[in-house]
Amino acid sequence: MASSSSLSSATPSQLCSSKSGMFCPSRAFLVKPARTQMVTKNPMGMKIKCQATSIPADRVPDMGKRQLMNLLLLGAVSLPTGFMLVPYATFFAPPGLGSAGGGTTAKDAFGNDIIAADWLNTHGPGDRTLTEGLKGDPTYLVVEKDKTLASYGINAVCTHLGCVVPWNSAENKFICPCHGSQYNNQGRVVRGPAPLSLALAHANVENGKVVFVPWTETDFRTGEAPWWA
Repeated sequence: MASSSSLSSATPSQLCSSKSGMFCPSRAFLVKPARTQMVTKNPMGMKIKCQATSIPADRVPDMGKRQLMNLLLLGAVSLPTGFMLVPYATFFAPPGLGSAGGGTTAKDAFGNDIIAADWLNTHGPGDRTLTEGLKGDPTYLVVEKDKTLASYGINAVCTHLGCVVPWNSAENKFICPCHGSQYNNQGRVVRGPAPLSLALAHANVENGKVVFVPWTETDFRTGEAPWWA
């Protein structure tokens, strides 16, 4: 047996050829990772030439396809995840509703800005109708007996357990349907279990629109500092 360099055991991808057409894997050897050829003779006197090849370690079959599939998988996961995060983002960061003084433009049940003049044309004296107020809270817009807008809005969230308190015009008071708490026509608590009066907000008119502004002064109904500020 003869070889151009030192021999080692055969590795994958061995290819053998001979003039007689016979294949003899037991006679194949690999000299080094590069292509190696050797010629030997078997007992029958036939010459056999064997060739061994190896795949470089830095070349992985179908790597391009694997990378493409990884990119497709990443895109398929990222797209729906992004859409799901949008509602959460808008919830924790509600859009600014507008006024230069830091207030919030009142909106009606259809989400439209409330125009003071139009509102008074459709709501009579003593009316208390829910609108969207500060932080999106339901807030009553009050029409006084002289058919003008009151300078305050009344937050409709009960101070007991957070139910929305409806206006009962027959009783001339707010009565909570959850546990029976009652408030007078200005939102001051007159019957428990609610411990506090309903929160207030300033109701101003700016550029013809009703704007709610945080109430931080003394509560005119109780003479005390506002508990909600």
